[in-house]
Amino acid sequence: MQAKIHEIISRYGSDKGFLVPILQDVQKELNHLPEDALVMVSTLLEIPVSRIFEVATFYKAFSLTPRGKHLLSLCLGTACHVRGAPLISGHVERALGISAGETSADLEFTFETVNCLGACALGPVMVVDGEYHGQLTIAKTNTILRDLGRKVPSDEEA
Repeated sequence: MQAKIHEIISRYGSDKGFLVPILQDVQKELNHLPEDALVMVSTLLEIPVSRIFEVATFYKAFSLTPRGKHLLSLCLGTACHVRGAPLISGHVERALGISAGETSADLEFTFETVNCLGACALGPVMVVDGEYHGQLTIAKTNTILRDLGRKVPSDEEA
């Protein structure tokens, strides 16, 4: 881990102004921001660790706990809500066996809900590993979950 963090920081010339992209790269590498990694970034950039934690906890994109291999972000904004996003949310929670904001015990899935994804015309919409999936239905959601290796009931059973 130490070598990777050194490499990431050196890519940015040890410039404190690149703290957010450095943390993004650390999280991408480690799948979250563990405390020891944040302390190391603090030491190498000569930034107080309290400032590092302040940034890491301010942005929702950062996670201090391990995240799943697959990240599913479902929009619950107004347009998506009125088009059935709460039903999709409940279905995903049941299929994955976790609540929104949680990660599965096998670290395969993290499911979160967000206020808006900026794709209202596609609602309900979910971003899965960076890819937008719009006009979701239970059947489309099942296909997405199956493609990620999750067993779900057939669409007739759901």
